[in-house]
Amino acid sequence: MKTIYKTALTAIAALFMFAACGNAGAKTAEKKEKTDKNVMELNSETFNKKVYDLTVEELKYLGDKPAIVDFTASWCGPCQRIAPILEELAKEYKGDIVIYKVDIDKERGLAQAFNVSSIPAVLYIPTGDAEPVMTVGSRNKEKFTEEIKTLLLDK
Repeated sequence: MKTIYKTALTAIAALFMFAACGNAGAKTAEKKEKTDKNVMELNSETFNKKVYDLTVEELKYLGDKPAIVDFTASWCGPCQRIAPILEELAKEYKGDIVIYKVDIDKERGLAQAFNVSSIPAVLYIPTGDAEPVMTVGSRNKEKFTEEIKTLLLDK
């Protein structure tokens, strides 16, 4: 009888522990959805409509504001560290620039089109005649701000 009682208690404890972990994960996912509002994730179709139409011969930036495209992956630690920085910058520079992200695991063709072989890779796309600039590696908010001002906003 004690063995059955002990087994039942262990099973109930395990069930509560599992449910608690599952719920915590749900809250984390819910929080992530809320914080990723200002940085839009692009797939090939939306990239071709908002950034560059890769189906045509001559590439021309399609946006009306300077843009940043963050080539990222869920398994990349440095990518995950810069994601909240880009989210903050998207809020701070709202109306002046647009920030996108591309998951290279979901959109391998986009990564190949821009020769992304190491991540995080960040593409700065100015408006006008200036050429886009690709940077590779993690950076802090101050460095991003400096690059936004010099590469995108001519300040």
